[in-house]
Amino acid sequence: MKRLLLLFVICFLVHSCARVGAPVGGPKDTLAPKFLSSNIDTTRVNVKRDIHELRLDFDEYITLKDINKNLIISPPIKSIKRILPSNIANRYVMIQWEDTLQANTTYNFNFGNSIADNNEANILRYFNFAFSTGDKLDDLYISGDIIDATAIKKKQGENKLVVGLYQVKDTINYKQKPYYITKVDEDGYFELNYLTKGKYKIIAFEDENGNSVYDPGKEKIGFQKDPVDVEKSISGVKLKVYPSKKPLKYAEMKENPGGVIMTFEGNPESVKVASVSDKLKDIKFTHRPKSDTVRIWFDPVKSDVGQTVTENLKFSYDTGTKQDTVSVFYKYNKKNAMDLENDNGGPALAPNSDFKIRSNYIIDKISPEKWVLKSDSLTTQEFTAKISETDPYQIMIHSDFVPGKKYQLTVPKETVSSYYAKNVQSKRFDFEAEKVEQFGSLAFSIQNAPEASYWIQLLDASDKVVYSRYTKGDKVKFDILKPNEYIVRILVDNNGNKFWDVADFETETPAEDSYVFYKKAIVRPLWETKEDWDLKDTRTLDNPKGTVAPKPAETPTEETPKETVQKEVKKELKSDSGNAVLTPVK
Repeated sequence: MKRLLLLFVICFLVHSCARVGAPVGGPKDTLAPKFLSSNIDTTRVNVKRDIHELRLDFDEYITLKDINKNLIISPPIKSIKRILPSNIANRYVMIQWEDTLQANTTYNFNFGNSIADNNEANILRYFNFAFSTGDKLDDLYISGDIIDATAIKKKQGENKLVVGLYQVKDTINYKQKPYYITKVDEDGYFELNYLTKGKYKIIAFEDENGNSVYDPGKEKIGFQKDPVDVEKSISGVKLKVYPSKKPLKYAEMKENPGGVIMTFEGNPESVKVASVSDKLKDIKFTHRPKSDTVRIWFDPVKSDVGQTVTENLKFSYDTGTKQDTVSVFYKYNKKNAMDLENDNGGPALAPNSDFKIRSNYIIDKISPEKWVLKSDSLTTQEFTAKISETDPYQIMIHSDFVPGKKYQLTVPKETVSSYYAKNVQSKRFDFEAEKVEQFGSLAFSIQNAPEASYWIQLLDASDKVVYSRYTKGDKVKFDILKPNEYIVRILVDNNGNKFWDVADFETETPAEDSYVFYKKAIVRPLWETKEDWDLKDTRTLDNPKGTVAPKPAETPTEETPKETVQKEVKKELKSDSGNAVLTPVK
């Protein structure tokens, strides 16, 4: 009996010990790795120039994320041989190089957000390690903020903006990495640390390809024309980055309705073109100043070019600074005949607007006396038509369009001519004049308005420009607008050439000014919305409660009762001036 009882007790104890239960764990690790020591003396000065390795020890296993993008060494060390850890986690970071270090120089290793613990991926943010080959660590710094002046909203994802310093010399090679360089954080803030005294050229650019070198025309840039004299630490530096000018070069040629097109990078001021093909002598070419496209027009049937086989056509070009002869393989495409289409964004015509037609060929002549405009399919209506003064591919038809009525415009074939072609088929355009009640208006009172002329643009949710006006002064009003929420932007024509110029770092010419309104402008049917806009206001669409420039008490957004607007709009519709009416941009 005693043996049986003893056996029962043993079985019970064994069973109890064998039960599996969930272990009770501690709180989740949220701490970043902690730096412990390095292979360099704790004073970090008088480091031998022939050292070729840096080792940094941490309190736990770590990994390196995107180390090639994150690691910035200032001044640059060119010949990096090895960086650990690469695939397997370690308790240390090791960087090996071949270069001999410069004398009396402070080196700073900025790891950005690359160091993270192996278990929970907690990031050791913006970890720096510095040492000097001289008898002291340079401790000067420059800090400030970088703004993308043309961005509508902050980009999602990694901020690729960097700030660099080049030592001022007789000649500065901007194709090399800056002497000092640092990344800009998510809020636009930057710090350049461990600087030595001297004069520097400061630039900020969007390092899209991660090579730490500014690539003209591909990356945005901002800079100060005057050097920065670093005798003591400097804070509060403000830089704006803008799109940059591309170096001028030929891109390509290809077949196009009416002939061929020649494209460039760098927006040439002017281009002259000539045919150097024996069969093709009669050509015309068109090019708008600073456009990247030259259109070359010819009659392929009359010249017997590309009718049965593909032919190699050669053309010479002269941009004033570059000349060359280029070629294109051309085969005539009968589908690319001259054609016409509605250019109003749909079958509805805004009040007090001209009806617009667009051609795929440049328009040289029109015969509107052969066209017919009818209202409600019955009554013939008088009208005038002309080629647009600003767009040679567009025809503007003006008439007394009555809101709510339907219209039909018939354009017979061969009544619209280009240089070597005519429209090959008749077209009928059906449209309806919209009522005033379907539209609203928007007025801006601008403080610190530009002295120069400027474009004020209304953009839709996809950042597409739908209304644009070139104007001057501190009062702007859009009278006939479709109800919507609009992003508002100003581009200033500082040099008066009627082209918004980007930054040209080669000539140290900054981009022309630009501004984005800090909130969306709301347009409602039959209401006039009034907005005050101080161009010194630093608020943005992402940060509408940011710093505001000092100014008098703010005038709240006003909306005028619809009866008043109706009277004003009707009065506007009766006036002879069409300047107050804005038409959608194609």
